[in-house]
Amino acid sequence: MVVKEKAKDKIRATFTSPSINDCECLYLVGDFNEWDAQSHPMKQAEDGTWSLTISLDKGQVYQYRFYTDNGNWLNDNDADDYQPNPFGSDNSVVNT
Repeated sequence: MVVKEKAKDKIRATFTSPSINDCECLYLVGDFNEWDAQSHPMKQAEDGTWSLTISLDKGQVYQYRFYTDNGNWLNDNDADDYQPNPFGSDNSVVNT
């Protein structure tokens, strides 16, 4: 799920994921960070949920996924939309 807070030309977007079994580190990966699988580690709350807030440009469409320390790619079940990727699955989409 993405919660968006608007300000001037930027959006503060908070990405969240439910608890994931056997996951000790979760990363937010997308075209906003050139699909770097480790540049945006998410923080885990006591209840096991994960979150990270980042700044994005307003009026853009971004594709993203979650990447686990086990090498698994996961989508956001509450994304704004989904787009096919070249690997035979979909990417989550957030519209700012």
